[in-house]
Amino acid sequence: MIAYAITDPATLHFNTLVSDLERFSNNASMIVYRDKENLQYAECSRRFVYEAKGYDFEKVLLHSDYLLAKALEADGVHLTSKQFSNIKKAKMLGLFVVVSTHSVIEAQMAEALGADMITVSPVFETPGKGSPIGIEGLKRVIFDVNLPVIALGGIVSKDHINMCEDTGAKGFASIRYFASTLL
Repeated sequence: MIAYAITDPATLHFNTLVSDLERFSNNASMIVYRDKENLQYAECSRRFVYEAKGYDFEKVLLHSDYLLAKALEADGVHLTSKQFSNIKKAKMLGLFVVVSTHSVIEAQMAEALGADMITVSPVFETPGKGSPIGIEGLKRVIFDVNLPVIALGGIVSKDHINMCEDTGAKGFASIRYFASTLL
């Protein structure tokens, strides 16, 4: 099962980047650098990709910026649900493309546009993310698309991971689960 770490400023610090990546690499098979507020995102992304490539991650991704991901030789990009128009552009650059989705319709659209993988969220209760779709909602998306589906949202325990795996999801993504494994 894919274990996809989504970083944020609470879980990844550039003054401890190497040790943070080491800890992530013990539990995650994929990682994305995500920091929506960082005014130095491009420079931090450069450092992140360079350092993360030294670990055993299957994929090292950047969030949202497919041009920067290509320029820095990241494996791919994680696009938001508002960036469907960038899927084909990122694919044309040879990037692995993950897209955030929140419904069967969005999942089918991402698939039709050529995404390699999708996240579906929120599966469980997550602060500030609206009503969860639950395990049944996750199952509906998995049934209706033919690309890997990664469960996201409120996954904070092994029990959550097991429930997602039982649906046929190819993996799970989380911020808080990996934050707790960093302690």
